[in-house]
Parts: sequence; structure tokens; C-alpha cells
Amino acid sequence: MIIKGLQKITLLDFPGKVACTVFTGGCNFRCPFCHNDSLVTHSERVKSIPEEEIFSYLSRRKGVLDGVGITGGEPLLQKDIADFCRKVHDMGLLVKLDTNGSFPDRLRALLDEGLVDYIAMDIKNCKEAYAETCGLKDMSQELEKIEESIRLIMSVGIPYEFRTTVVREFHSEARMEALAKEIAGAERFFLQTFTDSGDLIGGGLSAYSAEEMEKLLSIVKPYVPTTELRGI
Repeated sequence: MIIKGLQKITLLDFPGKVACTVFTGGCNFRCPFCHNDSLVTHSERVKSIPEEEIFSYLSRRKGVLDGVGITGGEPLLQKDIADFCRKVHDMGLLVKLDTNGSFPDRLRALLDEGLVDYIAMDIKNCKEAYAETCGLKDMSQELEKIEESIRLIMSVGIPYEFRTTVVREFHSEARMEALAKEIAGAERFFLQTFTDSGDLIGGGLSAYSAEEMEKLLSIVKPYVPTTELRGI
């Protein structure tokens, strides 16, 4: 698996667990607000970390770590992700997967084998604004796949969350309500405040204020009562 980064410990990314996070290179989306531009648009310039180095670290942290988060980029672009997940499970650790939901067949294969213990899927926007939000011209085929991933995740029976990074230039009140209707009844949904990491794909973007985020929360909650704010 092409690994471009390692966060050695986190108490936030894998809910209720002490984990590390591995970052894979490459993505099929170009979301302007993506905070990992270096991993998406020119990952070849970022030095890869050998898997052996990752598993050596995991061995040294036995008894401390509960699991491993796999993020990106888009991890499901990695053809050997299943092998990586098996090795993590063989060490007695849990796997959390971050995904944009555009590869439902690959996701289903991992889930059928029991290789993922927690899923976090980014819901970029309502259907009508998805392509714009992802920085693509056309997403007609991808939208069907994303809808399939949503249905799969909501029915698979393992813990999951949906999350949306809220950007003023892309997410109006009407769009957020339409998005919420599309995932009505979801187990967990987070509205994440946009922050400029300094490694964005696009520019000229801005965040909503805390008060405005609370207003968006009130619009979403009738459809997804478990929705929470993150990053406020």
C-alpha cells in the first residue's frame, strides 16, 4: 500500500479508541477545500513510508494502540488495502476506514471479509452540488456509486459516521437541508467547520461562524437527530 504519512497517536480520529493514522496517496476527487493537497495532486513528490516501517511501529506500540485509521487521499484507490487491513487485524488491532464513497464494490469486499471495524464517509454536498464541491465537471456515474455506498454503510451493522466539511462558498442552508434528507436516519453525522490547513487544493474559501454553524445544525437535525458539530 502506498503510504505517505503516519500520525503516531490520536485520541480523536477513531471514536473511543487510541489509534494511529496512516495517510495514503492519491484521490479521484479534487475538492477545493481538501486540506491534504500534497497527498492528492502531487503525491509522487511526498516520500513513501514502507509498510514494514508501519508494522514495526505497531509492534512497538502493542498494548497502547487500539486501532489504525486509514485515510488519504482516497484509501480505496489502493489495490492492496485488503492485505494491509488483514495484517492490522492479525496484530489484534481494529481498522477505521475513511472514504469518499465512490468505490462501493471495493468497500463491500472489505466489509464482507470483516476487515473494517469503523467507517467514516465524507458526504460532500447534496446531489445537485456534488460535482462543483468535488472540483469535477461531471459526476453522474460517481453519484450512483456514492448513493450505493451510503445505503451499504447504513445497513452493514458496524459503527459508522457521515461527515460534511462545511464551506461558506459551497454549503447554503438549502443545500444542507437537501443533503440531510438524503441521509435521513443516519447513525452519526458531523458538520465539520472548514479550516485552512495551509495545504489546500483551492483558495478563496471561508468558514461559517459558530453561530451560523448552530443554525445549520438546527436545519439538519430534524432529518438526522444525532447530528453534532465538530471543530467549533
